[in-house]
Amino acid sequence: MASGATKKLTTKLTGLAVAKHPHHTLSVLYNKIQRALQQMPEQAAYRKHTSEVIDARFKLVNEIKDVDQLEQKIGCGQIEEVIVQAENELVLARKMLGWKPWEPLLRAAPEGQWQWPPTKP
Repeated sequence: MASGATKKLTTKLTGLAVAKHPHHTLSVLYNKIQRALQQMPEQAAYRKHTSEVIDARFKLVNEIKDVDQLEQKIGCGQIEEVIVQAENELVLARKMLGWKPWEPLLRAAPEGQWQWPPTKP
C-alpha cells in the first residue's frame, strides 16, 4: 500500500480473503511455475507462451511494491484474483507435464480433426 493509504479490509468478493503477503505469495507461485515450465521442451507452445506471461508478471512483482499499482500494471483484477490465477496456472503446468501435449499423437487424428469449421459428413 502507498504511504498514508488505508489497509484493504475486504476484496468484496465472496470467499476471497485479503492477501496478507501478496508479493511473497506470488513470488513463490511464479518460481514454482517456472520450475515446472523448465521441465518442458523449449519448443513447447505452452512453455513459451506461459513463460512470457509469468516472467512479465514476476518482474512487476519484484519492481512494484505498492499493491494498488501492481494490480493496475498486471491488469487482471485484484491482487487476490491474480494469486488465484497463479495457483490455477501452477496446477495446469503440473498437469501438462503429465499430459505431454508436445509429444506426437499415438495414432493419426481423425480426418477433419484440425479443420474449422468442421466439414459435414
